[in-house]
Amino acid sequence: GTGFSVLIRLELSAPGSVLGDYQLYNLIVTTHGLIMIFFLVMPMMMGGFGNWLVPMMLSLPDMGFPRLNNVSFWVLPISMALLFCSAFSEGGFGGGWTLYPPLSSIMGHSGPAMDFLILSLHIGGASSIMASINFYSTWGNMRAGCHQFYRVPLFCTSIGVTSFLLILAMPVLAGALTMLLTDRN
Repeated sequence: GTGFSVLIRLELSAPGSVLGDYQLYNLIVTTHGLIMIFFLVMPMMMGGFGNWLVPMMLSLPDMGFPRLNNVSFWVLPISMALLFCSAFSEGGFGGGWTLYPPLSSIMGHSGPAMDFLILSLHIGGASSIMASINFYSTWGNMRAGCHQFYRVPLFCTSIGVTSFLLILAMPVLAGALTMLLTDRN
């Protein structure tokens, strides 16, 4: 993500095209946005800090479902590999990190890059759902006796609320990605 950010700044540092290809620039912007949102902010901020701090703040030995936690972690490299396969297949998808439907349709990008990207986001979304179920059940059910809801640390409450919102939002994203995939194929 940082490397793509440096390339974006390099392209914008001088008039004209430094990279020489506008599709490459669009690909870099798209991949940078997807990496930062789906592979840095959600997994690192929630998963990394949450797995370390939530059990400690709630006086627990571990998260509620440690194996589910493990699966949600090891699914992420597969998702990331598919994202990079998307970037390196037939010019990549350069339609923006929002996957705007006219650009992500079969008319906009006819190669397999968009299909790899959809599969990558499906798998990353499944990872987020698994992690969110683990966080929410740990926050809601495994508090020590001294931790009533009004005495739970604010960080744990924010992780619990964010987990609930991810559990609601990720299936909607998966449905939209599935509809996009069926429109394409």
